Amino acid sequence: MSSQEVDLLVSGGKIVEADGVREEDILLSGGKVAARGQGLEAPEGCEVIDATGKLVFPGLVDSQVHFREPGFPHKEDIATGALAAIAGGVTAFCEMPNTNPPTTDPAALEDKLARARGRAAADHAFFLGATEENADKLCDWENAPGCAGIKVFMGSSTGTLLVPDDATLERVLRSGSRRVAVHSEDDPMLKEAYANLGEEISVVDHPTVRSVECAVRSTTRLLDLVEKTDRKVHLLHVSTAEEVEILRERDLGELVTAEVTPNHLFLTAPHCYEEYGSYAQMNPPVRDARHQEVIRGALADGTITCIGSDHAPHTAEEKAKPYPYCPSGIPGVQTILPLLMTAVRDGWLRAEDVSRVASKAACDIYGIEGKGSLSVGSDADVAIFDPEERGPLQLDWLRSRVAWSPFVGMELAGWPTTTILRGRVAYKDHALVGEPAGQPLRYSLG
Repeated sequence: MSSQEVDLLVSGGKIVEADGVREEDILLSGGKVAARGQGLEAPEGCEVIDATGKLVFPGLVDSQVHFREPGFPHKEDIATGALAAIAGGVTAFCEMPNTNPPTTDPAALEDKLARARGRAAADHAFFLGATEENADKLCDWENAPGCAGIKVFMGSSTGTLLVPDDATLERVLRSGSRRVAVHSEDDPMLKEAYANLGEEISVVDHPTVRSVECAVRSTTRLLDLVEKTDRKVHLLHVSTAEEVEILRERDLGELVTAEVTPNHLFLTAPHCYEEYGSYAQMNPPVRDARHQEVIRGALADGTITCIGSDHAPHTAEEKAKPYPYCPSGIPGVQTILPLLMTAVRDGWLRAEDVSRVASKAACDIYGIEGKGSLSVGSDADVAIFDPEERGPLQLDWLRSRVAWSPFVGMELAGWPTTTILRGRVAYKDHALVGEPAGQPLRYSLG
């Protein structure tokens, strides 16, 4: 290997991957991991990052974000959302289709890819949204370059992005072969609940309005259709202990994978609503400690496969509206790694679990190539985490346009200090380095 081929040596750190933690150096060249081992020497002209005392993770992959462009740039756009991602060690994101206009055809997908070009600081792909109108065309569109896959909203969403009935959902599941991401809440139950709201309703009642049964009924319907069609699905933002039990009882293997958000792992009702009000409001809701305990255990034991932030920003003015007129959603792409490492500090996750659920799992689930590990030949995506950067989460560290988080002030177990994207430092010491260099993700579609 000539010195001209070598870009960067990360030395002295502990590499954290799904299969363990190792004290190794890592050599990055040509955008790939070129070599690993103890005591690697830096070739002439190679930049060296001293990671002594730090943890070296594969770049995180966040497979569920809402960056609001086009349509709602006052909340977020692709540039600001991707900046928040790279600041948190997230080197790849998959963005959801509920924008305005929604991403429901190849032209809308290409528009998002064009918007990301030269503006997104992290690698990226975009979901196509399923509708009654496009259900039979998805098989022709799902393998387009830059397409993350198909997203289904079984519960109320924006515009036409709703698949509320089993007949349409079955059409979607029979149209194509890639894994389908599903927001699972029963739309008829939601409509009935909102139609019958009392005058004294408040955000504290959000978990009752969007009830446990609403999630359970929808997920049961979904799994019945998965068995009928043999189509793989990914169950998004699991919020209930009952859904975890269903996943274990049905045991559908590779047909069903599941995801949880950090919000459901680190917030509990009713406390979060009493303290943060609508700033803790999301769909499906944060529920009480019984659900949180089961979900945490399911993430640790692999029943729940991965983490997705469900980054869904709204302005403070929008969040200040009275319930139920305040929008649901919380920004979160930047805080995945420090929150999960706080779980490691508290003893209910291991560091290698963090790498498994936040870096590797999404790649395995969706077939993302080159990401999720630091094996030789993989993309040289690295998140360096400093466990000595402890203390409360600071507001001025956050890069989302809305600039708030219910986790501000929370005592963290460290912070990501350097993010490397394909062999080049992209973010360091709370600042972007160079120009945004994100590229479309590559997928194995065989």
